[in-house]
Amino acid sequence: MARIALKVDVDTLRGTLEGVPRLLAMFARRGVQATFLFSVGPDHTGWALRRVFRRGFLSKVSRTSVVRHYGLRTLAYGVLMPGPDIGRQGVAPMQQCQAEGHECGLHAWDHVYWQDNVRSQDAAWTRAQMTRGFHRFCEVFGVPPATHGAAGWQVNAHAFSQIDDWGMTYASDGRGLAPYRVSSNGEACAHVQIPTTLPTFDELIGIDGVSEESVDLPLLARTAGDTDQVFTLHAELEGALLAPAFERLIDGWLVQGHTLVPVAALARTLEIARLPVKAFAWGEVPGRSGELMVEPSNA
Repeated sequence: MARIALKVDVDTLRGTLEGVPRLLAMFARRGVQATFLFSVGPDHTGWALRRVFRRGFLSKVSRTSVVRHYGLRTLAYGVLMPGPDIGRQGVAPMQQCQAEGHECGLHAWDHVYWQDNVRSQDAAWTRAQMTRGFHRFCEVFGVPPATHGAAGWQVNAHAFSQIDDWGMTYASDGRGLAPYRVSSNGEACAHVQIPTTLPTFDELIGIDGVSEESVDLPLLARTAGDTDQVFTLHAELEGALLAPAFERLIDGWLVQGHTLVPVAALARTLEIARLPVKAFAWGEVPGRSGELMVEPSNA
């Protein structure tokens, strides 16, 4: 059957301290390896409340109960409380992830600051943010990040140049159907984009009768075939209140005969010269507010 790459976005201090260890235990019981993408700088989750005026944001918040999943303390970071330094306070679970053989990559220096600003920023701002994250990652892990996955699937052309300059051969910055090489300003990047192909839990819950107790079912229905997939989960969700649903999902995938792997396992088998080159594009994804990096439908 197919391979399903598990891509774990770790956005907050709480997700690092509580969600990551729970996911590690879950994976260890099943002999599963995954890709963990870490935010390594300040946790300014509270700044995300400024998105209240974005179309679709309030409906998403009401469907997925952000307060219940993230907690009032986390939502106060950067607003009522200083944002804690994830890369200083969350070292132990980060290094545990590395010690247990999981792929570790860079998500962001400051998750919310990146997600809310990168689309309109220039090369200097982009490289400064990425460089801070890169150096802190190296401090924590002792090696450079293996890959990059943009916070909130928000990115710009300058970020692609930085990924190439770091020598990364693949990244997972956007949404789409299959791996491709992205082009910006008419020039193809050297690295491969391996997009998230499946909807996330928070995009499904509250839509068409899907609940936290049944959210695994529509995903299992999508993976009945033999097509490789990439699934993004969040340490704050699937590593906390949504853990029971996620355990049902991964057990369901194993029953279907799929192999659960890190993103690196997909990247190693790609024939880069045969991959299509597609323009950098933005688009909407059902169940999520705002535009994201998406794979265009035409080459």
